[in-house]
Amino acid sequence: MIVIGWTAVLFLAGSLMFSYWLGLVSRKNLKAVGDGNPGALNLWKAAGYKLGIAGVLLDFAKGYVPLLFIIGIGFGDGYERVPLAIAPIAGHAFSPFLRGKGGKAIAVTFGVWSALTAFEVSLVYAVLLAILSVANRWLGSGRGTSSPRADALQVVGGMLLLGVYLAVRPFDSATRLIWLGNWAILAITHRAELLGWLRKRSVND
Repeated sequence: MIVIGWTAVLFLAGSLMFSYWLGLVSRKNLKAVGDGNPGALNLWKAAGYKLGIAGVLLDFAKGYVPLLFIIGIGFGDGYERVPLAIAPIAGHAFSPFLRGKGGKAIAVTFGVWSALTAFEVSLVYAVLLAILSVANRWLGSGRGTSSPRADALQVVGGMLLLGVYLAVRPFDSATRLIWLGNWAILAITHRAELLGWLRKRSVND
């Protein structure tokens, strides 16, 4: 029952849509900006880099601080970590404050993995995203540009590659289950871009 309670707390923490609310403070409705994602990237586009950075830090913190605290006081051993770690990511992606239509959960993902692994896995994920971004911009398209579809492929593909890293490192099965849940949520939050990419590939083929 204690784990269920903490999971609910972490879900609620993750569901706090700081970037969306900061946008409203600056009189910008992020749902009407770009792809309608109520996250830090759209906040950056709509209200400038200062609020954008604030949104990134707050979204990161809501995945990092509560989970680190709970682990620090002795909860979250073994498979108890699975719902605790996935909860803030799910909260952001399916926020009840936005009727289940939350953000894409990238910054909060970094926060969770930073708390779980003392920044190791989040740093590896950042490196993987950087490598995929360079490959897409210069080796793939050759135009030095990006797109929402390419970005989605990088985020979801990078998480798949992160699973390989977790498999070859001495992480336990609970950590790998967290990765699987995280990957599934990222695939859902980027589903529109991924489906668009699949449709384009099918037409080209």
